[in-house]
Amino acid sequence: MLKDFVGKTAVITGAASGIGRAMAERFAREGMRVVLADVEDAPLQAAAVELRALGGGSESDVIAVRTDVRKLDEIEALRDRAVDAFGKVHVLCNNAGVGTGGFTWDTTNADWEWVLGVNLWGVIHGVRTFLPGMIAHGEEGHVVNTASMAGLVAGPFMGPYNVSKYGVVALSETLLHELRMAAPQVGVSVLCPGFVSTRINESGRNRPAELPAREAVDAAQAGVGGPQLQTLMSERIAAGTPPPEIAAEVFEAVREGRFYILTHPEMKPAIESRFSAIMGDGVPGSPGFV
Repeated sequence: MLKDFVGKTAVITGAASGIGRAMAERFAREGMRVVLADVEDAPLQAAAVELRALGGGSESDVIAVRTDVRKLDEIEALRDRAVDAFGKVHVLCNNAGVGTGGFTWDTTNADWEWVLGVNLWGVIHGVRTFLPGMIAHGEEGHVVNTASMAGLVAGPFMGPYNVSKYGVVALSETLLHELRMAAPQVGVSVLCPGFVSTRINESGRNRPAELPAREAVDAAQAGVGGPQLQTLMSERIAAGTPPPEIAAEVFEAVREGRFYILTHPEMKPAIESRFSAIMGDGVPGSPGFV
């Protein structure tokens, strides 16, 4: 576990807004040097300016690197910038995430490629690119992979998102066992929040042109399972937990060396119901939003 944060370096993807932005600020307030990464450049640079103001306006403790986490070469460039600037990376937060929705049989290959590319391959690239250096320098460190309650309980209309988040949970659990055997000075946590007041429902704003969204064929295919459910999801997200509260729980989990970060205890019964169904050869229930 990592207990001494002052002067250490944190790299956060998806850091221009939402949970990533809040984590970056929390780590900065704890005296860490911070590397912000995001595909949305203008908000990324604005976030860097705001974080620099916390430390007196200096660029020496905060840098921003535009990064598309789907692309290995850009993750490698992010690592190189971080190491060139600060020497060592101690905390890696693979946080970038997007979402799309609809019936699974209506989901396009472009939908799958985009969501899995960001949510799952982004984490894979981050782990493979940063961890060797974090292990090699020998100091305490920690990896935080952002999954979701959707990585523990699968609801309807979220096929690519659910699959990506289940993958992040599985990857993180595997990593936990491997690090305990090979590099116990590096910890790992998997963040599984419920509804958080972010812009995840607007993630189409960053969808790459080469993976375009299909125009809705009819109202039933619009949004996440239809306009009514899309509106409900947007309302739930808007009323969700503020990102700084999630960031505070992430920080405590890193300091304590805690693996699962379940920020919404009211959703734990859904997890229990799923595993009861597995053990009883039953049918899994819905997470509760439909």
